[in-house]
Amino acid sequence: MRELKKLRMSYPGASFEEAECGEVKEKPGYSKMRLKYIRMVKAEKLKSLILARIRVARLKLWVTRALTVMLLWAIARQLKSLGEAVSSARTPKSTFSFPLPPERVYENNGYLMVSSNGGLNQMRSGICDMVTVARFLNVTLIVPELDNTSFWNDYSQFADIFDVDYFIASLRDEVRILKKLPPAQKKKVDESVFSMPPISWSNMTYYYNVILPRIQTHEVVHFQKTDARLANNGLPQDVQKLRCRVNYEALRFAPPIQALAEKIVRILREKGPFLVLHLRYEMDMIAFSGCNEGCNEEEIDELTKMRYAYPWWKEKVIDSEKKRLAGLCPLTPEETALTLKALGIDRNIQVYIAAGDIYGGERRLATLRAAYPNLVKKETLLPPSDLDPFRNHSNQMAALDYYVAVESDIFVPTNGGNMAKVVEGHRRYLGFKETILLDRKAIVDLVDLFRAGSISWEEFSSEMKEAHADRMGNPAKRLVIPGKPKEEDYFYTNPEECLARLDEPRVVSDDQQQDVEP
Repeated sequence: MRELKKLRMSYPGASFEEAECGEVKEKPGYSKMRLKYIRMVKAEKLKSLILARIRVARLKLWVTRALTVMLLWAIARQLKSLGEAVSSARTPKSTFSFPLPPERVYENNGYLMVSSNGGLNQMRSGICDMVTVARFLNVTLIVPELDNTSFWNDYSQFADIFDVDYFIASLRDEVRILKKLPPAQKKKVDESVFSMPPISWSNMTYYYNVILPRIQTHEVVHFQKTDARLANNGLPQDVQKLRCRVNYEALRFAPPIQALAEKIVRILREKGPFLVLHLRYEMDMIAFSGCNEGCNEEEIDELTKMRYAYPWWKEKVIDSEKKRLAGLCPLTPEETALTLKALGIDRNIQVYIAAGDIYGGERRLATLRAAYPNLVKKETLLPPSDLDPFRNHSNQMAALDYYVAVESDIFVPTNGGNMAKVVEGHRRYLGFKETILLDRKAIVDLVDLFRAGSISWEEFSSEMKEAHADRMGNPAKRLVIPGKPKEEDYFYTNPEECLARLDEPRVVSDDQQQDVEP
């Protein structure tokens, strides 16, 4: 009976009969119904199996498509990086006398365009900072544009002054640098570009928290200014050392400038030691500073008119004498002659004037020439044809003087401008080469006392030497004034993080030595 109930429950609708002996007999037609039912069950199971397999197949197809998309994306990124490398038009390895460093591969966060501002050395420092910023933000730097709107009206671009291929190749292990934007980004920039001047004297936190998100948002960001955009102090060692590497190793002058500068040094060396005097006594400096010591009334009037002609020279009414006594004026040629003599500089040494035309010409140079008869300039050492390609390019002419100044036996700047500061730091980097850092306030006081007859020559010379005993470019700590970056020591004047200790001389490779020696 139990089996009958089970059969009835399993096959509803089927007909069963119970025999006397308890056997169960199927009613007629039951076999056909059971067979039909079994077929229905099998069909349902087969349908479910097929649907399950279809779902699995679809899932596999979706996964395959997703993996394919990811693979294609990765390949596209690699091809993009390769395209950027090709588009940078780097010089082939065979053009360099040294093996190129391995290229650093990193996830590119965007592109940084920069417009350098100021004179040659102001732009030089700014370029070093921008390379460093690009490196630590993991962005691609486009070769900087140089300032064509400054007072000097020089239309030279980066490749006219610096060896652009060497610059790109020598830094490839740190940062990707391209000569121009890739086509897609160029098209975007032609339509619109996000431009801004970064805040002066900023630390890396500012660049990580403010600048990087903007680059990631806009893909391309353009910096309108580059001067003094990184702090002097409080930066990681890696940041400071990269600034040095760019400045002293990667920024090599363009071959025509390099070759002519080496020629000047060679001519000077053949005649013995030489001193480079950065006599910052050109008309623009005298007009800008308002310092007119030794000028006649006609010259004072001319200088004043020039100062008022340039609206971006903010200071107009200047007390020349007060400024001079405070040590804020560039030394005159006459004051410079007395100073060099008092410091015991050999009168027979060659004195190379690294400057433009001295205001007042030979009249103002007479005292200096009498004290140092071997007074020369690039214009007197070279035939005119050598300088003709550079004459209308003040930054290229300044580059020639920069190289000679770095190579000199003694460097003496008469004013604390950008060239004086950057050359001082470069000479420290090369082993603390002698650089006489003139104390203009002490000099003016001593010169006035001597001229007035209040002290003898012996006293004058003794006091002058004492005032400069610790001002010869010796190792020193950089002056730090928190909150007043303009008043503290400039990083590029004394990059102490990059300087060897006296008991650990810096090792210079043959290639680096070739770059700085004639």
